[in-house]
Amino acid sequence: MKKVMKGNPGFLEYKKKVEIIRTVIYFALVAAIFFLGYSQTHSKKNLLTIVAVVGCLPASKALVGVITRFPYPSIATIRAEEIQSKTSHITVIYDMIVTSREKVMPINCIVLSGNTIFGYTDSEKVDLKYAAAHIRGILNQNQFPDASVKILNNYTAFLARAEGLDSIAAVEKNDTRNLEEKMARVILNISM
Repeated sequence: MKKVMKGNPGFLEYKKKVEIIRTVIYFALVAAIFFLGYSQTHSKKNLLTIVAVVGCLPASKALVGVITRFPYPSIATIRAEEIQSKTSHITVIYDMIVTSREKVMPINCIVLSGNTIFGYTDSEKVDLKYAAAHIRGILNQNQFPDASVKILNNYTAFLARAEGLDSIAAVEKNDTRNLEEKMARVILNISM
């Protein structure tokens, strides 16, 4: 299984597989420790039972990771390739589950060009204005006060905006890649 870095297409699917494997291994170790203690003493009242019970904590944490990521798929490969082909001059990040205290918001793709940010989600459950305001607020807290954020759930409109931002970036030739990457890191930090 090839490692996929956070922000790249396919990250959510990769992370799900890793979390599932980790969960199975953790629970298998817990079961093995418990049965080893039981086979030696023929009783549940032994030190290895306590170790097995304590071992359930990291196993359960890994299971929570699986459960929270499971309903959210990665962006379709065809769409990721289409976006990549039209955005060579701007920063693009994929496969985010942005979290706030109140909501979990899956966002398939975000393009950044200078202080302008456009996001795309295929989920109808995401409150677009709330998601944009949340990301803007987090960027504001991290010394990016001029960021303009808009989240769309119409793929055609998003792709047109992304292509437009790329065209503007190609013509202006301003070196904003460093700023864009810093903002992208902030966004990825609030994402699972």
